[in-house]
Amino acid sequence: MTDEVRVWLVERTYSDDEQNLIILTYATADGARAFRKERALTSFTGEARGTSAGLEVSPDNLSPVTDEETRDRYAREAARMASEHDPDDTI
Repeated sequence: MTDEVRVWLVERTYSDDEQNLIILTYATADGARAFRKERALTSFTGEARGTSAGLEVSPDNLSPVTDEETRDRYAREAARMASEHDPDDTI
């Protein structure tokens, strides 16, 4: 059994390939590993879905961030999120 790893929301983008898809990227505090979560936009029915500032994920679900510039950007954003939010804050 593996221990879960804390990751922080570092990027939110829209998919170019599919309409109504948001890609949430969470990263470890050092920016070295990332977790990607895809979510369909909610319909116009008034249903709202929150996005957590942080998550606990299995290390098996993390991918290495190989680009140094991206890794540094993720680390800065993860540090900012951790200093401004609790992991379960909805942002």
